[in-house]
Amino acid sequence: MICSWAHVWNLEMRRDKLRHKVKWEFSSRARIPTGVRGLDNMLGGGLPSGTCILVLGGPGAGKTIFGIQFLCTGAIEHNEAGLYVSLDESPLYLRKNMECFGWNLTKLEKEGKFSILDLSPIRTFPSEIEASFVKMNLTKMIRNKVQEVQPKRIVIDSLATLVIQFPNIVERRNSVLELFQTVMDLGATGLMLNELQTTYRGRELRVEEFLAHGVIVFRTIEERLKILKAIQIEKMRGISHDSQLRPYTIDENGLKVFSKEKIFVPASRIRAGT
Repeated sequence: MICSWAHVWNLEMRRDKLRHKVKWEFSSRARIPTGVRGLDNMLGGGLPSGTCILVLGGPGAGKTIFGIQFLCTGAIEHNEAGLYVSLDESPLYLRKNMECFGWNLTKLEKEGKFSILDLSPIRTFPSEIEASFVKMNLTKMIRNKVQEVQPKRIVIDSLATLVIQFPNIVERRNSVLELFQTVMDLGATGLMLNELQTTYRGRELRVEEFLAHGVIVFRTIEERLKILKAIQIEKMRGISHDSQLRPYTIDENGLKVFSKEKIFVPASRIRAGT
């Protein structure tokens, strides 16, 4: 079949318009500031609105601190309601632990800017009951709570408690996808916290990393008898972002990322967490 030059030119024009439209939509997408100094610079202003972001890190990496900082930033600075879904930690311990960063969760709860959905009791159920409970009720309870408080920001801590109930890869994918869809259907921006237990070299990608819109990884680096903490944005669909390893610290104000600093270290010295 012979195509005329006019036909080819029309096709190219349509492709150019589509590229321009996609580029404009990506660049103009609303951003949700995380409240973490330096990380928002790496993201060009914040997380893409209405997305589900997977946050990976080992013990002591600061995942929960990051999640609460994200919610408190929305509540205090942007008057946005936040929902923290706890699958591991009791609300009582969480409230007490976050006081050292100056975050009065009880006060924010009374103001209607912060809510906690405590699902931690599922950890104590017998395994045969737990799997059935999670499959039938978890997403429903989250959806009901979201409809009740209408949050703009959601943190689920931790996703590991959910996915461990589904050894079958198809069931695991469907459960994670359903949870992500629940958050997105309601127009919220979600952080899904999860464990990172393997080394940098030995790490295997899991299904939730492919389903998430973005992946942020907290790493620990051994360098000259010192332990350094580093953060990396491995994936963030739809926006330009800095994917380099950047150092971060945890102080009395929460997380702080040094977005201008560089880390050069062999992959063999990078661990999941402390």
